[in-house]
Amino acid sequence: MTEKAPALPDHDWPVFAPGLVWLIGAGPGDPGLMTLHGLNALRQADVIVYDALVDERLLDWRRPGAEVIYAGKRGGKPSPKQRDISLRLIELAGAGKRVLRLKGGDPFVFGRGGEEAQTLVQAGVPIRVTPGITAGIGGLAYAGIPATHRDVNQAVTFLTGHDQSGLAPSSIDWEAIAKGSPVIVMYMAIKHLAQITARLIAAGRQAGEPVAVVCRASLPDMSVLETTLGTAARDIEAAGLEPPAIICIGRVALMRQTLDWVGQLQGEPARNTDPLGTGRIADVS
Repeated sequence: MTEKAPALPDHDWPVFAPGLVWLIGAGPGDPGLMTLHGLNALRQADVIVYDALVDERLLDWRRPGAEVIYAGKRGGKPSPKQRDISLRLIELAGAGKRVLRLKGGDPFVFGRGGEEAQTLVQAGVPIRVTPGITAGIGGLAYAGIPATHRDVNQAVTFLTGHDQSGLAPSSIDWEAIAKGSPVIVMYMAIKHLAQITARLIAAGRQAGEPVAVVCRASLPDMSVLETTLGTAARDIEAAGLEPPAIICIGRVALMRQTLDWVGQLQGEPARNTDPLGTGRIADVS
C-alpha cells in the first residue's frame, strides 16, 4: 500500500488576508504545474474566480465551503466583459472576502492580469501576484520543444495573434520580427495565422521554415502538428485543430524529433537524435 503524501510542509507561507485579491497563474493546463503558493492560496480562499483555460481539477484542492465563480473568456463565444470581471473582484474584496483570481498560464503574459491588477490598485484593493508557467514555455516543453537552444537561438519573441479589436495585430513591426527573431512563439494566433504567416514570408522568412502547433498543451489530449510556415494555416484547417494553441516558428521546432518525451514515455522511439545536424549529440561540455 502506497503511503499518502504529506501535507504542505511547514513554512512561512503567506497568509491570505480578508479583502485581498490574489492573482495566481495556474500554468498551461496540467494541474501539477501550479505553484505551491497557488495551492496555499486555494486552501485559504473564500472565493475563487477562474478562467476558461484553468483545469477544473485544481478546484478540488480548494478549502471546503469556498465559493467558485467561472469568468472564462473565449474568442467568438459569449463571455463576460473584462470590466465586469474587474468590478466583481472589487465587490468581493470590498465585502471582506479572500479572493483568489485564478488565471491560466501566467497572469501577466497575454492574460489581462496587468489590467485587472491596475484596476484593483486604482480602486484601493490590496493585491498579491504569483506568477505561473506560461504556455509559450511550458506548453512547448511538453511538446518536446525548448524555447531556446544554443544551436538555434539566443533570443525568442512572444507575440499575440490578435489585438484588442480581435483582428491581427496592427502595431507589430513584422519586418523587424521576421529579421530579428530566430524563434517566434505565438499565442491565440490560429484565427489570423494565414495573414500572419504571409506577412512573415513577405518580410523574408522562408516558407519552408519549421513550425509546430501545440493544442491543449500539457493535457492528456494534447496534440502537436509539425508543419512549415508556408503551409501551417492550411494544415491546421485540414487537421481540424482548434484553440487553445501555441504556435512555434523556427528551427528549434525540429527538436521535437528528439525530445518528444511524452511520446517516448508511451513507448515511441526518438525519430532523430540530431535533428539540427550539429553533431553535438556527444558534447557534454
